[in-house]
Amino acid sequence: MFGVVRRRVASGSPSPWLLGQSAQKIRSGPSVSARASSIVEKEIVFRSGGCGFVQNFSHITPGSWINSKPMRVVIHPEATVRTWGRLFSSESGDTVDVVVPPLAESISDGTLAQFLKRPGDRVNADEPIAQIETDKVTIDVSSPESGVILKLLANEGDTVEPGNKIAIISRSADATHVAPSETISEKAAPQPTQKVSEEKKAPKVETAPAKEKPKTPPATLKSPTEPQLPPKERERRVPMTRLRKRVATRLKDSQNTFAMLTTFNEVDMTNLMKLRSDYKDAFVEKHGVKLGLMSGFVKAAVNALQHQPIVNAVIDGDDIIYRDYIDISIAVGTPKGLVVPVIRNADTMNFADIEKQINTFAKKANDGSLSIDEMAGGTLTISNGGVYGSLLSTPIINPPQSAILGMHSIVSRPTVVGGNIVPRPMMYVALTYDHRIIDGREAVFFLRRIKDIVEDPRRLLLDI
Repeated sequence: MFGVVRRRVASGSPSPWLLGQSAQKIRSGPSVSARASSIVEKEIVFRSGGCGFVQNFSHITPGSWINSKPMRVVIHPEATVRTWGRLFSSESGDTVDVVVPPLAESISDGTLAQFLKRPGDRVNADEPIAQIETDKVTIDVSSPESGVILKLLANEGDTVEPGNKIAIISRSADATHVAPSETISEKAAPQPTQKVSEEKKAPKVETAPAKEKPKTPPATLKSPTEPQLPPKERERRVPMTRLRKRVATRLKDSQNTFAMLTTFNEVDMTNLMKLRSDYKDAFVEKHGVKLGLMSGFVKAAVNALQHQPIVNAVIDGDDIIYRDYIDISIAVGTPKGLVVPVIRNADTMNFADIEKQINTFAKKANDGSLSIDEMAGGTLTISNGGVYGSLLSTPIINPPQSAILGMHSIVSRPTVVGGNIVPRPMMYVALTYDHRIIDGREAVFFLRRIKDIVEDPRRLLLDI
């Protein structure tokens, strides 16, 4: 049998030799009517002198002509070899297995939250068919090819790992008539030869282990200090989502690790609000985004970190790591839980760049499309509880950072200005910091610097 050639072609060997050998081997058999059936392999690319793109290469039965799609050759100058195939899929003749993609370096498994498609539904290539919930984000599992959902191999709520098979897709157009209870063998294509039949049946054995329900975390993981209460009337028990469990674990770890202390101050928002009111139309016209208050606080925090670099540092064992970059994390509340995307290199960004980045993160947070990389790291977190009406709070540090800035609602309060009592829009701000590394002096200076810049944004221009 003339099999699929998979090897690197030396840059000095001409590609016509390879094609000539292939043609010579095929023509060696008698000229009889085509009876061989071909199994399409993955795309193969040969790059060597003059040999280029080869697609739909086939297994050929000796003594017969090719009964498959013609080959297509394109000339490429460079000499490399590369194989093509959709990621996260396993092909088996007419069917394609949908497998769980890699989640992240720090995430080993996830929970199959829901299937977006059911058996019998037609899907297109790269169309999401399921969602996997991890400790940080919800990841879509996309269809590797166009076809029809033949069977689901996992249940919603199962714990799955990268590489686990969760569904089977049939490429055949008539697969729309497949019932959910039908098996793969009932939809298999006609088997012309015994050799081809054995090759189609082989992947079916591989899918058997995937049908086993993934193991769920044992009940012994529950803390003995948290006994399961007996059910009562008008109560219902709902499992925590992985994101909620992760948030709970991190917050408790933060409370147990850091020596947290919170200092407060109040900020007169008059000048910053006037700045936004005066230039909001021109800002939108030029930058295509609205000017908000958050960008002013981000710029103030960047300036304060530059004046108090210890707030930007973190303890690592017996050492202190001073970070010469500033990444500001923005806490965003979603229906599924709290997420904290990171504005990278905030010290190099202007007001417009910060506002655009915040708007992008807000949209991604609401539709659950934030990636792991977008939430990793950060040197300081800003949490704005004022959008929910919070007047005052003591935020909790987001590990492995050393401080978190809390913003609150703006309230008109009587204030003494020039010996007169006048109403002013005031906001309480809070800084929770790790007292192991940050002394009260640095914390107060940091918060006072933010107050000075927000009350007089011209300081940013003059760097005073």
